Amino acid sequence: MTSILSRRNVLATLAGAAFVFGAVQAQAQSLADIQKKGEVTIGMLVDFPPYGTTNAQNQPDGYDADVAKLIAKDWGVKANIVPVTGPNRIPFLLTNKVDLLVASLAVTPERAKQVTFSQPYAAATIVLYAKKDVPIKAAGDLKGHRVGVARASTQDVVVTASAPEGTEIRRFDDDASAMQALMSGQVDAIGCSVTVAAQIAKRVPAGTFENKFTLKQQNMGIAMRPGQDDLLKNVNAFIEKNSANGELNKLYQKWLGTDLPKF
Repeated sequence: MTSILSRRNVLATLAGAAFVFGAVQAQAQSLADIQKKGEVTIGMLVDFPPYGTTNAQNQPDGYDADVAKLIAKDWGVKANIVPVTGPNRIPFLLTNKVDLLVASLAVTPERAKQVTFSQPYAAATIVLYAKKDVPIKAAGDLKGHRVGVARASTQDVVVTASAPEGTEIRRFDDDASAMQALMSGQVDAIGCSVTVAAQIAKRVPAGTFENKFTLKQQNMGIAMRPGQDDLLKNVNAFIEKNSANGELNKLYQKWLGTDLPKF
């Protein structure tokens, strides 16, 4: 009797699991489904400026928010933006709490096993930034120069790995300290994000500094659940259209003070 009951319990569990799996599969959305619903629910970070932040009214703002609103506008639906965090953004997508993630999600092989990525729509670009007259064109030219970085940052790792022997790497507590060291002449160059470089450019006469070369670029994609081929096609079409017409570049300039990178 116990054996029969156990078998029935197992079968019931398997049936329940199959039902749940089927329900998740049934949630795979197309653009037509979203347009019928009248809104697209998009998850985004609000603690990663300038990509994701909040405005004075405590509403989602930043580059990702503007991209999310542009998607909704192009598709003729309302944008429902849901704040997510770094750890919960993929679970929110996979459990159907959001339709898409426009959440500064860097494209990596590990993440691509969980979600489907669009073409890149943004990037976190780390550059070597120095005065225009400093003769640096590549990592090999750093020998004999003083290069500042924020300690234990991505730029610290990349500069340390690529700079030749004879480069003096000076580590600071944060980007703000590295910025100040560059502007005061304590270092000849710094490794920094394009966002930091844009902040420096605003504080000095035009043409004082320039990006010498890219140290690292992490491309970011819009994420969907696996198997949403129609949605992927339409998201990629959105990116292609708004890259070609300059709309994404305008938003990138607005928030990051530089042109949208070439992917």
